[in-house]
Amino acid sequence: MCDTLVALAPETPRGKLLFAKNSDRERNEAQVLEMHPRRTGGGDLKLTYITIPDVAQTQTVLISRPCWMWGAEMGANEHGVVIGNEALHARVPAQRKRALTGMDLVRLGLERGASAGEALAVIIGLLEQHGQGGDCGHLGRFYYHNGFIIADRAEAYVLETVGRDWVVEKVAGRRSLSNAYSIGADWSAISPGLAAQGAGRFDVAAQLIDAARDAISFGRGRCARGQALLDGAGAALTPGAMMAILRDHGETADWSPANTVGRTICMHAAQGPRRSQSVASMVSEVGSERAVHWVTATSAPCTSLFKPVLFEAGPPPVGPAPTDTYDSESLWWRHERLHRALLADHAAGMALIADERDALEAGFRARIDAADDLSAAVAHCWREAAQAEVRWAAALKPARSGGSAYARSWARLNRVAALPRQPIG
Repeated sequence: MCDTLVALAPETPRGKLLFAKNSDRERNEAQVLEMHPRRTGGGDLKLTYITIPDVAQTQTVLISRPCWMWGAEMGANEHGVVIGNEALHARVPAQRKRALTGMDLVRLGLERGASAGEALAVIIGLLEQHGQGGDCGHLGRFYYHNGFIIADRAEAYVLETVGRDWVVEKVAGRRSLSNAYSIGADWSAISPGLAAQGAGRFDVAAQLIDAARDAISFGRGRCARGQALLDGAGAALTPGAMMAILRDHGETADWSPANTVGRTICMHAAQGPRRSQSVASMVSEVGSERAVHWVTATSAPCTSLFKPVLFEAGPPPVGPAPTDTYDSESLWWRHERLHRALLADHAAGMALIADERDALEAGFRARIDAADDLSAAVAHCWREAAQAEVRWAAALKPARSGGSAYARSWARLNRVAALPRQPIG
């Protein structure tokens, strides 16, 4: 379960495209943030499940990927192309035979497309040639079709797929996408196979969507919520505003991670079918001269700091690539100890960290805007973020997790990941 948002440059006060995504996956499914340089030479390319021919040269890419996959949930390339994907559930079952995953398609689009239009064509061409399929779950099985937002500084597209068929909507202003088909009759292009399923300009989403699965994922509800928050931001749609949308927990007065009806944009896992949480988040601001990618590289954007990554400044300092087992040297797992401690009393935890979190991020954005030495500015922001998390951990009061089904579900996953039980402060 995920949420992706985009706003074209004319919609923003800074005149730059804004893109944002929460990647929602299983609790111990650490996400790897990494930068890959250009690759040359062609040959065979091993993806998550299948091998395809590589191209002669790729672009440099920044990707955030599930630790066990080749492909990425979201990312950007050196030309300012940004892509995020969404699981979609159709009446037509997703293919179980291994093929391309949606995450493979994200990374391939970034590696091979120098513009949003090129990346769109790359993804469609590969989808038609190789198909999509295979288990995309970590501990639980998960099969789905895929949707994407693909953008650059000049334009953006929504691509929704079912099997090897597809439909495209060119974004006119601001657009939200979640885990539900959303392109109605106002599509820009459609595959012949999908066009044959209706007459004229039919409502594609209504034709495809699995309403029973949507009731579980609350995809249409989260898409509507994201769109309302995008539109409600008005002329104040800045990177900070996009971060706030990714942290949204809805309007329920007594909301808590353990007391959630449905799923929110900032997603928190619990017992039963709600096994996903937001494990990584990204906000990109793409202009004609510079693209700044604000990443958490950690789970739960409400408990995380967005830190800057720029291609000019080099790879992000995240430590060794995390796996699904605790590693104290990995940024993702170091934060995960803090995140899971904050969950014991989320309201008290947010009261402790939220004001400083927001002030630090505002300072990071100002520092990057004013920087001549980008590498030094980026390093300073990451260093300050690490110091803040140490302070937050030290200030946390020990809390008993209790014996609820919610607490037991977390305790079980903590044991699976070999997460230390001693205090983190």
